[in-house]
Amino acid sequence: MSNGLRIVTESIPSVRSISVGAWIFTGSRDEPADEAGISHFIEHMVFKGTARRRMHHIAQRLESVGGYLNAFTTKEFTCYFARALDEHLMRAVDTVLDLVLEPDFPVKELEKEKDVVLEEMKMYEDSPEDLIFDRFESVLYDDHPLARPIIGIPETVAGLTRDQLVAFMAEQYTPDRTVLAVAGNVDHEEVVALAAKMFERSGRAPRGRLRVPINGYSPQRYSEERPIQQAHLVLGTRGLPASDDRRATMSVLNTILGGGMSSRLNQNIRERYGFCYSIYSFANMHSDVGDFGVYMATDPGRVDRSVKLIFRELSALAEKPVSRRMLNQARSQVKGSLMLGLENMSNRMMRLGRTELYYEHYFTLDDILGQIDNVTEEDVQRLAGELFDPERFSTVTLMPQN
Repeated sequence: MSNGLRIVTESIPSVRSISVGAWIFTGSRDEPADEAGISHFIEHMVFKGTARRRMHHIAQRLESVGGYLNAFTTKEFTCYFARALDEHLMRAVDTVLDLVLEPDFPVKELEKEKDVVLEEMKMYEDSPEDLIFDRFESVLYDDHPLARPIIGIPETVAGLTRDQLVAFMAEQYTPDRTVLAVAGNVDHEEVVALAAKMFERSGRAPRGRLRVPINGYSPQRYSEERPIQQAHLVLGTRGLPASDDRRATMSVLNTILGGGMSSRLNQNIRERYGFCYSIYSFANMHSDVGDFGVYMATDPGRVDRSVKLIFRELSALAEKPVSRRMLNQARSQVKGSLMLGLENMSNRMMRLGRTELYYEHYFTLDDILGQIDNVTEEDVQRLAGELFDPERFSTVTLMPQN
């Protein structure tokens, strides 16, 4: 649209449902340090009332017709989404955009919701598998905004005011940073007409963007004692950004290494040695940077041995091509996961929204499957050789208190 708003739909007439998502290309990396957590807090507060609806009306609007409404915040974007029967398409679109465009931020709810978020922080602090990734990102990105937890810190969240919420939303929730994605039994023109009307009424205008550029990286070792029973460990390094053309290779490599019960990490460290219950690898891709690593929970006395075993698997992938059988199995696993996920309208909407945010281009299923099929043994080894330098890995551990 002329104001920069992008509307993408995928029409699937054979289903009787729709999934709607308003994607705002702003997240925790776009926050000033003294407002850390404001994106996530806004995500909470929009449900407390809008110019047209009170809190309980928002909750009932889709639940009363069998649908649901929710939201989530990431480092780089915030998504408000709904699912409903196709006959309630316009109700779902209207409700989602109402949250994005006309939140009221009632002062009487502000302090109560701060308490809710502070309790949410305590929940994460009590979950070592969640907490260790916050510590890992802090090590990986140092003084960059990406290093801060999405939820913020108690001091900044406790100090947030209504004026700050309004100002941040006016600055960041602009049509040129917004994608409206809808999948299911949907009429594209209906969605366009309603969205255009609502954005025109809101008066929101494009503003452009200047994000803090990514910083340098130096590997570190970090350890912290917690009141836990197991040791939790992340070995990781900088990875690929979302713009890198080797995304499919990264997915296949990650699957071979730590993507499921048949992965090399699971077979060699859990099944062969019995060192852990949970071990997996991960690859996160942001617009201009990414990260890659391995997570494991084990007995404190096995940490050093586990680290050696993990690096042995990394080195093996970098030094020698995987077998054709292993490559075919990993490619099939990646493709199967993708295709099974597309049987769900919410997953289809999520793919539409993320793809438009990051690439401003629609990749068909055949495009993606073709990219996966084109990954070769040499591609996997070459990428492993680039990423799996032990000198580039940081080590983060949460250890039981003595």
